[in-house]
Amino acid sequence: MQILANILIDGISYGMVLFIISVGLSITLGLMRFINLAHGAFAMTGGYLAAWFVRIQSWDFAAGVAAAVVLTAALGAVLEAVVLRRLYRRSELDQVLFTIGLAFVFVAATNLVFGPQVQLIPLPPWLAGSVDLGMRTLPMQRVLVIAMGVAVALLCGLVVARSRFGVWLRAAVDNKDAAAALGINIRLVSGLTFAAGCGLAALGGVLGAELMPLEPYYALKYLVLVLVVVAVGGMGSIAGTLAAALLLGVIETASKYLASEYGSLFFFVAMILVLSARPQGLLRRAA
Repeated sequence: MQILANILIDGISYGMVLFIISVGLSITLGLMRFINLAHGAFAMTGGYLAAWFVRIQSWDFAAGVAAAVVLTAALGAVLEAVVLRRLYRRSELDQVLFTIGLAFVFVAATNLVFGPQVQLIPLPPWLAGSVDLGMRTLPMQRVLVIAMGVAVALLCGLVVARSRFGVWLRAAVDNKDAAAALGINIRLVSGLTFAAGCGLAALGGVLGAELMPLEPYYALKYLVLVLVVVAVGGMGSIAGTLAAALLLGVIETASKYLASEYGSLFFFVAMILVLSARPQGLLRRAA
């Protein structure tokens, strides 16, 4: 029971980190129809900025994290407006080649500026403690990760399904010309959506720094994990991305507890089994 409780708690924490990072990419791929393989670079950028603000500049933790998320979202908005927007009507191959090249640029720039060492984000006193659950103690940092994951899932679901902006986004995806004729600013919707995805990636990079260490090759090292979560959950499905992240997070954690010598084998076996049974994703209907 102790091991099972540890697997569930740690697996849910890990899954929430994967979800927060992946949900922006899921929306970008599924709703905007844009393949962004530089998504992990924005998660890395957010983590590095938070580490710089909190550790080097001695900012308050909350202020440093907020600034890192906002600046990363702003960077994403600028890149979308100046460069990436030109790729929307290009082929998938062009999008893949350009964004993976952009990820390598982020890796080289990060290594040049910060060096190869792992970056640490100091936790404030209120996050350094733990909560006694009886069967084990749960670090407050993990409690924050789980709470933020739930909040992000609810907020994204409400925005996409219930808000006017969500209507604009879905209309722009279905028929850009008709949406523009109705007065919807397509460029604004695309820019805000991409920026929001980058900001969420940055938040995940900060919250998951303990589980996914921040180092220059972060953008490439964890890209496959994020893509697997999006594929298993179904592109554009927020609920599916959450379910996939939790499922894969628990499986990955269980394999580390019970069969660490196999590495991430069971993570990818689970991906193969799910996609074989439901190629459209966990919670998406077949076309």
